Amino acid sequence: MDFVPDSTTNKLVLLYVLDKMEIPLTENSILEICTSQNDWLNWMDCKDLLAQLVTANFVYKPNTDNEENRYSITVTGRGCISEFYTRIPASLRAKIDQFAFDNKLQYKRNQEYVSKNYKNEDGSYTVELKILEPVTAATIFGITVKADTRHAAMLACKKWRDIAPTIYESVYGKIIEN
Repeated sequence: MDFVPDSTTNKLVLLYVLDKMEIPLTENSILEICTSQNDWLNWMDCKDLLAQLVTANFVYKPNTDNEENRYSITVTGRGCISEFYTRIPASLRAKIDQFAFDNKLQYKRNQEYVSKNYKNEDGSYTVELKILEPVTAATIFGITVKADTRHAAMLACKKWRDIAPTIYESVYGKIIEN
């Protein structure tokens, strides 16, 4: 870390990250961004600060039964960060700005376009491809396909993040709009 952090500044850093990413993020994504990919916060502090910010209504976490909730900054959190962002060193704000610019789309795709595969008894693979709603992580579109080999299943999962929006748009257009 480039500065001597205190609890308040660390909360502001977390709010600033959520503000600049402009998309709801899973807890794992927040931890990855703030701790392992960048040394902005330590892991334990980040988890604790996130819980505190939710309790204080600066960060919103929907109460859903989904595997991973998406955290997003609230209006109150945005007001706080707009008022006190100068407590975050300018050099750190610049790093966060650049990280968000470079990585926002990738995080969006990783969280909203999900895929998994598993082996069937006959040796084939079932591939589940989904598009999740950004805030609640509810499935808004899903396809299950069968692949003959592990390689084909893995390739389908890999391609999904790039082609999911096009497939969804096409299916939606044919079913709903026509």
